[in-house]
Amino acid sequence: MNRRLFLQSSAALAAQSLPWNYARAAAGWRTFETTTRVEISDAFGVARAWVPMPLEADNDWQKTIGNSWSGNARTARIVHDGKYGMALLYVEWPEKEMNPVVEVTSRFMTRDRAVDFSRPAEIDLSAAEREFFTAPTELIPTDGIVRKTALDITKGAKSDVEKARAIYEWIVDNTFRDPKTRGCGVGDVKSLLESGNLGGKCADLNALYVGLARSVGVPARDVYGVRVAPSKYGYKSLGVGTANVTKAQHCRAEFFARGFGWVPVDPADVRKVVLEEPPGNLAVKDEKVVAARTRLFGSWEMNWLAYNTAHDVQLPNATKAPKKPFLMYVNAECDGEMRDELEPDSVKYTITARELSV
Repeated sequence: MNRRLFLQSSAALAAQSLPWNYARAAAGWRTFETTTRVEISDAFGVARAWVPMPLEADNDWQKTIGNSWSGNARTARIVHDGKYGMALLYVEWPEKEMNPVVEVTSRFMTRDRAVDFSRPAEIDLSAAEREFFTAPTELIPTDGIVRKTALDITKGAKSDVEKARAIYEWIVDNTFRDPKTRGCGVGDVKSLLESGNLGGKCADLNALYVGLARSVGVPARDVYGVRVAPSKYGYKSLGVGTANVTKAQHCRAEFFARGFGWVPVDPADVRKVVLEEPPGNLAVKDEKVVAARTRLFGSWEMNWLAYNTAHDVQLPNATKAPKKPFLMYVNAECDGEMRDELEPDSVKYTITARELSV
């Protein structure tokens, strides 16, 4: 009996050849494909996996073409959380399946984004949206030491942009990228500030940005994803030079400014340039750092796939249902026990990426 499953989303992958893709490419759009292969080793009992999927809501810097998946699962379907609109593929295998495997392919388009601060428009959030994007999460409080720090940083700043800029510059000047941090970090903002040791990786430093911004009334959010291509601006540290992007997860941040909408920022990547850009351990005043610092307030290079903006993620159907601070990695469980998403011997998965010609 052939137990192989094949399911495909309603947006067929063949859509990449449609004429509108050529028009979008001419307007700066690039088309990519990622393939995530998940294999759960030493499987026993019912096995489950949760695979992050690309943003479903199209915007002017990323559009999803379609997703497909294949493997030997009993169940495979896209599910959503009700709060952030996050999409993930939920996969389940029966007890008798000793070698669970699923392969997920996504095709999407991206183009670089940048905000022109010289051209404000009539753009604002509703009161409900503003409340939502200034609310605390479990690891990103907006009171206590977080608010006190933010008030000190933004003293004298009036507008959303001025406050956001002050916080950005403070993070670049006062934090550092810690290569010993596991994965991308966890984003525990209060602990980071209370420790006085302001080191971490992207999920720590950009969560700090979001928490400080929210605490002084500036709507902000983390955006979780993965790098898929080299940087065209010559930064080895800000891109990925191979097709294997399994360890290229990266968290970014945005703030909302009246008159400008959502503004992309990435202070964590400035600190990555300081630490990792050849020859390494650059001075903050090095021209490479200065250029990155200037560019990464108000723009993103879209050699990167955005997954979601979700916090405090409850994995659907997880036996012990632990909350995750965010979903940027493949997660899996066997017989009711969660596997370590950062341990390759526990959950084997590879992510490959390629740019498609048009």
